[in-house]
Amino acid sequence: MTAASQGTVGTGPRRLRPVIAIDGPAGAGKSTLAAHLARRFGFLNLETGAMYRALALKALNTHTPLNDEAALAGLTDHTRILLEPRPNDTNRVLLDGEDVTARIREKDVSEAASEVSVHPRVRAWMVERQRTMGQQGGVIMEGRDIGTKVFPDAELKIFLDAQDEIRGQRRYLQSAGSNDAPTPEAVLAAVRDRDARDRNRAASPLQPAADAIHLDTTRLTLEQVCALAEELVASKMS
Repeated sequence: MTAASQGTVGTGPRRLRPVIAIDGPAGAGKSTLAAHLARRFGFLNLETGAMYRALALKALNTHTPLNDEAALAGLTDHTRILLEPRPNDTNRVLLDGEDVTARIREKDVSEAASEVSVHPRVRAWMVERQRTMGQQGGVIMEGRDIGTKVFPDAELKIFLDAQDEIRGQRRYLQSAGSNDAPTPEAVLAAVRDRDARDRNRAASPLQPAADAIHLDTTRLTLEQVCALAEELVASKMS
C-alpha cells in the first residue's frame, strides 16, 4: 500500500460522518469492499455502477441507441433510480419503481452500461444525483470518478487496483459455471477493453485523485484488503 498526501476535505461544514470514495478499474474489488465497509460501519452503500446499469437497462428496453448522447440525456428526464439498502446484501435497485436488482447484473446490461457511461451529459446527470444522495455523509461510494468528480472533498479516498490479469481472473471466477460463461481469455480481453474506455474517455476519465490512498490488491487476500480499509475508515471516524 502506498499513500499520497491526503490533502484537505474542502471548505464546507464538517460532516457528522465521512464520505468514503472508492475508485478503481473493473475487477479490482470495489463493490465487494464497499459492501463490507458499509456493513462494518453502518454506512449506506451507494453503488454508482448499479445506477449506470439501471439507465443502460432502460436504454435497452426503449431501444435507445447507446451511442446517441442526446437521446440518452433525454431518457434521463423521465428516469427514476432508487437504491434501497438491504441487511447483509447488495442494495435493491428500483428503476422507475420496478425491481431490476438481478436484471442489471446480466451480461448485456453490463456491456451496455460501459457504453452509456462514456457520455458527458449522462455522467453529469448521475453526478448530480450521487452528490444529493451522499451529501450528508455516512456513505460509501464506489465507482471510477467518485474521488475526482463526484466527491472531491470526500474525507477518505481509496484507489483500488490490481494487475489486469488478476482482475480478469476474478471476473472469470464470478461467471464460471454459468451456461454462457466466457473463456478466461475473453474475460481478460473485456477487462482490458473496459480499462481503455474508462481511462481514455473525455468525461471524468479513470484516474486516482491526487490525495487518494492506493491499495494494490494483486497479492492481497480479501481479508487483508478489508482489514487495511477498515483501519483507514476508522481513522476518519474520530
